[in-house]
Amino acid sequence: MSVHIYPNPQDLAVAAADYIAACVAKTARQVSLGLAGGGTPAAAYRELAQRDVDWSNVVMWLGDERWVPHDHAESNTRMAHATLVDKVVGRLIAPNTAFGDPNDAAAAYAESIMEVFHDGRPDLVLLGIGDDGHTASLFPGTAALESESGVYVANWVADKDTWRLTATMTTLWQARELVFLVQGESKAAILAQILDNEHPYPAQRVAAGAVRVRWLVDEGAASQLRSVPR
Repeated sequence: MSVHIYPNPQDLAVAAADYIAACVAKTARQVSLGLAGGGTPAAAYRELAQRDVDWSNVVMWLGDERWVPHDHAESNTRMAHATLVDKVVGRLIAPNTAFGDPNDAAAAYAESIMEVFHDGRPDLVLLGIGDDGHTASLFPGTAALESESGVYVANWVADKDTWRLTATMTTLWQARELVFLVQGESKAAILAQILDNEHPYPAQRVAAGAVRVRWLVDEGAASQLRSVPR
């Protein structure tokens, strides 16, 4: 695990874009890039769209999606297209949220992304963390946390009274690298619980079982950390 701290959200976005571009450039074969939802990744995607990347060598997919149409304001698919995919004429495989059943949609999406994973494993996957310690749509107390099989599942989130589609913990553990993007003082307490105290929030469990993890955070998010120099 490595932790990298940047002075402000803009520097974080620039660093994230630079790192993603470098990862793609050094890989000769096709790269699968898992995208996260949220404002912090969106800023990184806007920066990434300005980088010199061979997008013909990249297939993007979503670490999670809300059970809403793709033109909905809360859709991760919509955000990814607006901030990155449409700007670079890239390829994004998105779940079909027009399916009548979330479980069917998740199963179909699992088949689609497995076709682009090299040797059955994701390459680079971007993630964030929520104030409750969730990552992707692996929320505390939800059934998806206990899924020991499957690539992508439908997850009922009672606190939000909605379905989410999400990569399983097993899928994220198999990734060649996970990159967490975290910004703002509102995330400082939860980040300290995860990194300093190893509290078993979903994000901590995902990071603990991963092959390689890089944390990119700004000073606000890092303000309560004890064990990482700032």
